[in-house]
Amino acid sequence: MKDLAGLSFDILTLRESYKSGAARPVEVIWEAYKRIAAMANNPVWIHLVPEEQALGAAQELGPPANSPLFGIPFAVKDNLDVAGLTTTAGCPAFSHVAIETAPVVQRLLAAGAILIGKTNLDQFATGLVGTRSPYGACTNVFDERYIAGGSSSGSAVAVSAGLVSFALGTDTAGSGRVPAAFANIIGLKPTRGALSSRGVVPACRSLDCVSIFSLTADDAETVFAISMNYDNRDPYSRRFRDPAQIPAQFRIGIPGSQILDLVENEYRAMFAQAAARFASLGHSLIQVDVQPFLSTAELLYNGPWVAERFASVGKFIKEHPQDVHPVVRDIILGGEKFSASAVFEGQYRLEELRKQTDAVWDIVDVLLLPTTPDIYRLAQVEQEPVSLNSRLGTFTNFTNLLDLAAIAVPAGFRANGLPFGITILGSAYSDLGLLALSRSYLSSLRPPLGATKVS
Repeated sequence: MKDLAGLSFDILTLRESYKSGAARPVEVIWEAYKRIAAMANNPVWIHLVPEEQALGAAQELGPPANSPLFGIPFAVKDNLDVAGLTTTAGCPAFSHVAIETAPVVQRLLAAGAILIGKTNLDQFATGLVGTRSPYGACTNVFDERYIAGGSSSGSAVAVSAGLVSFALGTDTAGSGRVPAAFANIIGLKPTRGALSSRGVVPACRSLDCVSIFSLTADDAETVFAISMNYDNRDPYSRRFRDPAQIPAQFRIGIPGSQILDLVENEYRAMFAQAAARFASLGHSLIQVDVQPFLSTAELLYNGPWVAERFASVGKFIKEHPQDVHPVVRDIILGGEKFSASAVFEGQYRLEELRKQTDAVWDIVDVLLLPTTPDIYRLAQVEQEPVSLNSRLGTFTNFTNLLDLAAIAVPAGFRANGLPFGITILGSAYSDLGLLALSRSYLSSLRPPLGATKVS
């Protein structure tokens, strides 16, 4: 086998390597498993496809012209079903062998992508820290003393470390964006229902989104285009509407200083630099009131939407309390206390806040925010597992409640070598505009791809 240690796994590079003959899919898959073995101490994987099976899939690929993801290695979070593989949702006692592959995964396989395995997560996708897993806490790929973020921790680490080209996660409260920020990669949280969520172990079924982790905005768009499909067997699936026009110059909403005071000092300075870069690219910066968004965020875990998590797995947890992570157990069982009237009161409050956020969308095309206010060490999260997790959701928890699309984008590095990330948000079906704006920004910034040192 060729030595491909220096080969970037971004989709464009692999396509060019296959076309030129510099690499073959079998060699890339072999290299993927070599890299995985070198990172064996980081619990990225819950289930790895046997290497011989993945190599066999690479050998059996059809013509590249018929396979837009020809020979591209990928991973899926272990709350998505793949026929014949165990789905655990991060809980061994809950595990079951899937009979049917989730449609979003099947579309990628049909496009020629090679599944490498299923990744670690905060149990039942309940957490933004990546530490609530009986399979071990994924550590940050830049500094093992720090969290990887969650709940899609393994998916983000796998992409950032160059183990796979892209990975699927899920995002209810920020699980597709927080880990992306901590891994220096793209985290696309599509419009709700654009990707089928059939075959996903639900967290909040009415809000859950399948998300995409990738090294580049181009890769995210490629995977999004292939995996997007209306699913008439998914009651929350929606037909995607292309935007009438993507503006050449965006009106970008940014928060005022009072909101940015919630952010760690170095993050705050880096956010100002990111905003200035957008302005230098010809976009307009407009200060807006983001408090209604943050008030909406509080509803997700302090309001009746926790009852939806209880509706998903509460019965199992009550029957198997000893098999569930104590923090996850307490959060989800807390959903049982909400009455039917409380659910309606929560809906009424959400609509009041939605009206307030509508005023923002009248004057801007997108909203720019730090992805998180800070990052924490594993030891800190162990001491304060709930409060620090909650703080990480400050700028993410409102997104699905308000039916927004979002993309987490790398935005530089702190002095200690840890990455900083921004998130660009837009109304439903703004996904392609968000990708275009991200692509322009990243072309100017030219950050390294994940932790691979390739730019």
